[in-house]
Amino acid sequence: MKFRKPSARTAPAAGRAAVPAAGKAAGTAAAVAATLALSLVLTGCGGAATAQSGGSGASAEVKTIRYQGSPNTVALVEVAEDLGYLGDVKLEWVSNTTSGPQSIQSVATDQTDIGGAFTGAVIKLIEAGAPVQAVINYYGEDKETFTGYYVEEGSPIRTARDLIGKKVAVNTLGAHHEAIINTHLKNSGLTPEEIKQVQLVVVPPNETEVALRKKQVDVGTLGGVLQDRALAEGGVRALFTDVGVIRGPFDAGQYVLRKDFLARNPETSRTVVTGIAKAIEWERTTPREQVIAKFKEIITKRGRNESTETLKYWKSVGVASPGGRLQDKDFTRWADYLKSAGIITGDLDTKKLYTNEFNLLETPAPAATSKG
Repeated sequence: MKFRKPSARTAPAAGRAAVPAAGKAAGTAAAVAATLALSLVLTGCGGAATAQSGGSGASAEVKTIRYQGSPNTVALVEVAEDLGYLGDVKLEWVSNTTSGPQSIQSVATDQTDIGGAFTGAVIKLIEAGAPVQAVINYYGEDKETFTGYYVEEGSPIRTARDLIGKKVAVNTLGAHHEAIINTHLKNSGLTPEEIKQVQLVVVPPNETEVALRKKQVDVGTLGGVLQDRALAEGGVRALFTDVGVIRGPFDAGQYVLRKDFLARNPETSRTVVTGIAKAIEWERTTPREQVIAKFKEIITKRGRNESTETLKYWKSVGVASPGGRLQDKDFTRWADYLKSAGIITGDLDTKKLYTNEFNLLETPAPAATSKG
């Protein structure tokens, strides 16, 4: 994986370390490793002194978190801020994105401070040498919230083998949808050569339903409110779902922060990660209509000329683990896919992939089964 060159920036603020522009993969890995080593040395030299000087180090920590949003939807970190869970830490919206890999790449290149993506994309970025670490699960799939792979009601496509030579719309390549599709095809007995004949086409999520109905693609990947809107319209059916492929609820993506940011801003990092954990449980246990009302309120207040129409289809937070806490299996379940894609060659070293150190939320009570 190659990293995009960061946009031009002035000298980094207190609590932020400059990240070098990226080159070839090997060069990038060396550059980011060198930067991380230097930042840790500097943090180690200065951190103890500030801690011993009466806590002045806390005031030097970053209190503004740069992030990318998604149009017409509300991110967990935005819910956390609106509910007051971030305390004196504020969010700074940089831009919108519908691509998880692009979101976490922006973190790696210091264009943003927090971003989230499918677990496989997180692993790929870290294996390429990016100095980032997963800190909390932020999305997943359950019986209420899942991704489906839909065809038109009258489509002749019935089995995985019928997908050979067909076009499947996904929001981005090398992420959640590609991993699920490849896993489904492999489990269904297709050979690697046959799997290559299934064409994955990048289509923005908000345009997928239209592309499917206009027969621009044969299969559309739909989740969340976009899925429910399509089902309400009728005329489509699920060919398979990711919950079906994995055989049960699972966590599928993580928020990441840069390691130098974590080292320089431990209190801010704890506030943000724990705030997100609280937001997860708030969404899980709050009556559905109240959650939707909060989403509408947030979208209206941020003033980005967005629609709140699809929010009525929201069903659940989707995150399977209490408070979004990370586990080895969140990463190892994708090992076979990652090996087949050539992203990894051996066993995963999960210790370098994630940490729960900054998630201070105590294990919540079992989630309520009724959301109103």
